[in-house]
Amino acid sequence: MLFLQTVGTIKQMKQERKMCMDCAKIGALIAALRKEKGLTQKALANQLGISNKTVSKWECGQGCADLSYWPQLSAILGVDIGQMMEGEITVNQPDSGNIRQVRFYVCPMCGNILVSTGSAAVFCCGRKAEALTAIDSAENAPVTVEESDIDYYITVDHPMRKEHYLSFAAYVSYDRVILTRLYPEQSPCIRIPLCKGGKLYVYCVEDGLMCYEGLFFA
Repeated sequence: MLFLQTVGTIKQMKQERKMCMDCAKIGALIAALRKEKGLTQKALANQLGISNKTVSKWECGQGCADLSYWPQLSAILGVDIGQMMEGEITVNQPDSGNIRQVRFYVCPMCGNILVSTGSAAVFCCGRKAEALTAIDSAENAPVTVEESDIDYYITVDHPMRKEHYLSFAAYVSYDRVILTRLYPEQSPCIRIPLCKGGKLYVYCVEDGLMCYEGLFFA
C-alpha cells in the first residue's frame, strides 16, 4: 500500500510540474535550439527514441515532454534543464574585456575549478555553482614574493594537510589569468611570469577564496 501511495505521489508531482510549465514557450525554445544544432524534428526524435510527431506537438505547444526526457533533451540541445523548463534562456551581459572581473567557482561535489570572465550560469555535476566571494586574508595566510629577472616565486604560509589545504592559486591582471593547481602535502609555492600590477587569489578548502593586492607593483 505504501509503495502504491508513493508512486501515486510521484505521478501527482509530475502532473503538477507539467501544469506549471508554459508549453508554448518551451516548445518555441526547443524548436529554436533544435534548429541551432542543425537537427530536423525526425533527427531529434530518433535520438530520444520517440516519433517526430511527438516532437512536433511539443514545438507547437500542444503539450510538454515527460520529465523523463528532460535530461536527454538538455544534453542534446546543450542547455540547462532549469532554463529549458522556464522556456527562455538568460543571456549574460557582454564581456567587458576586463579580466579583473574574473569569477572563480569550485564544484562542491568533484572539486573542479571553473573560471568565467563575466557573469555566467556555471554548472558542474548537475548543480549550479556559485561564484566564490574573495576575502582579504593576508593575516591568516601571509605571502612571500621573491622577484627574479624572469618570474615571481610565491610562497603562501598555509597548511597543506589532506583536510586543510590550498587547492589553487591564480594571478589575475587586466588581460590574463594564470592558474596553478595545488594539492595536499605539496609545498604551497608557485612561480608566475614577471607581470606587474595584478592580484593574487588563493583558495583554501576550509577558509574559502583569499585575495592579495599590492604584491606586484605596477
